[in-house]
Amino acid sequence: MEYISLLMFLAVCLMLLLGYPVAYSLAGTALIFAGVGAFFGVFDTSYLQAVPSRLFGIVSNQTLIAVPLFIFMGVMLEKSRVAEDLLLAMEQVLGRLKSGLAISVVLVGMLLAASTGIVGATVVTMGLLSLPTMLKKGYSPSFACGAICATGTLGQIIPPSIALVLLGDVLSSAFQQAQLNMGIFSPRSVSVGDLFVGALVPGFLLVGMYLLYVLVFAGRQIDSSLEQSDDTAISVSGLFAALFPPLLLIFMVLGSILAGFATPTEAAGVGAAGALVLALINKQLNLQKLKDVMMSTTKVTSMVFLILIGASIFSLVFRGFGGEELIEELFASLPGGVFAAVLLVMVVIFLLGFILDFIEITFVVVPLVAPVLLAMGVDPIWLGIMIAVNLQTSFLTPPFGFALFYLRGVAPPEVKTSHIYRGVTPFIFIQLLLLTCLAIWPNLVTWLPSLL
Repeated sequence: MEYISLLMFLAVCLMLLLGYPVAYSLAGTALIFAGVGAFFGVFDTSYLQAVPSRLFGIVSNQTLIAVPLFIFMGVMLEKSRVAEDLLLAMEQVLGRLKSGLAISVVLVGMLLAASTGIVGATVVTMGLLSLPTMLKKGYSPSFACGAICATGTLGQIIPPSIALVLLGDVLSSAFQQAQLNMGIFSPRSVSVGDLFVGALVPGFLLVGMYLLYVLVFAGRQIDSSLEQSDDTAISVSGLFAALFPPLLLIFMVLGSILAGFATPTEAAGVGAAGALVLALINKQLNLQKLKDVMMSTTKVTSMVFLILIGASIFSLVFRGFGGEELIEELFASLPGGVFAAVLLVMVVIFLLGFILDFIEITFVVVPLVAPVLLAMGVDPIWLGIMIAVNLQTSFLTPPFGFALFYLRGVAPPEVKTSHIYRGVTPFIFIQLLLLTCLAIWPNLVTWLPSLL
């Protein structure tokens, strides 16, 4: 009977490949399998009695309130010219350097990631603003596309990240479940704030590796016949005006969490209000734009919660068919113990990242494998950051990386898809190098949370 759960998982993947909506594919496939299983007497329908309590737990979850607030903050910043002002200021400061524009793209991408936390918004914004300028200044299309895609995905790992909010909520439940299964009835907890803190060192380490690559190789990617120098200077007040608002917002959001003054949900409220104030200061806010931001926020939030509801039903039916026991047996039988189990999960998540969005993987795959891994003694914060970096890598990997699709949609016609694929390849290796470092030295993740 356990293998029916595996068949159900494969059926869901097939439905998603056929293009059906994620939430309906999850819930619909699970209920069809539950109905057939009940008819043949191999599924206990009492598992479905937990659905109402699951749904109530989702809509009353205080942590998930941060999701619409962070989405609102990101969309509002995207539409308030913050990114445009930042890129212009950085370009003028670093314009005298041969690779100054490429360095500006990495730094602005980092600041946008820390401000918005939304990968798609960062990639599209940077693609529209910086790709034409980089091409005009002689950068090769492949290098320019690679730098933009890679820095755009920093929103996956640098807090405040929507991915870390969702991962934190899922891992919190999985960690408590793992401890209860081990007979620990006063379980420790892991929070979204813990993941935010754990992501700081890996996130900035990745930015440093990007900058090192750009400094070494950017000069070789510039066509000197097209290169144009920018002698336009920027005043100190102009630089301050461009940098201060996003830095203040980042400090208010992350600083309040790190200092213990606010939960991630409360900090998200501060961030949303701050983004609204920035849009007013930049004179980029009117009723129509506010309506557009609220509609975008509502659509994305609705999608997230629908997927979460569908994933909850799926996980209940999966457990009813004995899927959890199947995973435990599989991991226990692997030669190599915990290392082999974690490696297998990382490979599966990386491959699924080709066809599924990070939201689907977070809600479908992580709840199935995380309790087993955590019961084997894996640190929940380290596991969460490893999954986040892994998903960030899959965002870049051809042919199905989502960041590639985002940039392809806004790139000029002369930029070919092959340029994008070639450009991201070095950055994929950089991210795999970071994953290896985190695996060898887990303290890169766990040191700061334990210190705080």
